[in-house]
Amino acid sequence: MNTPQSPSTQCCPPFDPAPWDEKTLEWKNKKFIKSSVFTFFYMPIGFGALMKKLMKKVEKADAKMADQVCLSDCTSKWNMDIYLAVDKEIPETENVTLSGKFFCKVYEGPFKDTGKWCNDFELLAKNKGLNLKKLYLWYTTCPKCAKVYGKNYTVLFGQVN
Repeated sequence: MNTPQSPSTQCCPPFDPAPWDEKTLEWKNKKFIKSSVFTFFYMPIGFGALMKKLMKKVEKADAKMADQVCLSDCTSKWNMDIYLAVDKEIPETENVTLSGKFFCKVYEGPFKDTGKWCNDFELLAKNKGLNLKKLYLWYTTCPKCAKVYGKNYTVLFGQVN
């Protein structure tokens, strides 16, 4: 699932939804680095700057992003925790692991539809008999790259049991 960066943007790689849409993943101690960003009524402020800072730490450690996954967890309308998947521990960061079963669903459209997607996802999980414990979102491309690609994919990851 690793893909090269886009030659037209030099930013986000193209996203293939097929490996993620309505799939269930089993993670055991999957490595992430964790940080947070201020949000104003759930809208992240300085997200791009945070990602550049985290990527510099990953590159400095001679590490790689695992599957280009970057999960977001809105803990309030003022904070979003960010989990960047990596292939090894990164010095001078908060290293965490995630374990469990995660059901994924890919959505496409403007970010303003996030609330609709979350409601749909909860109903889908319930209809599949899944008990949703935690919800993460993966915004697969920045707004600039989404415009270039003509698609704005978001993957919802529900930790289920």
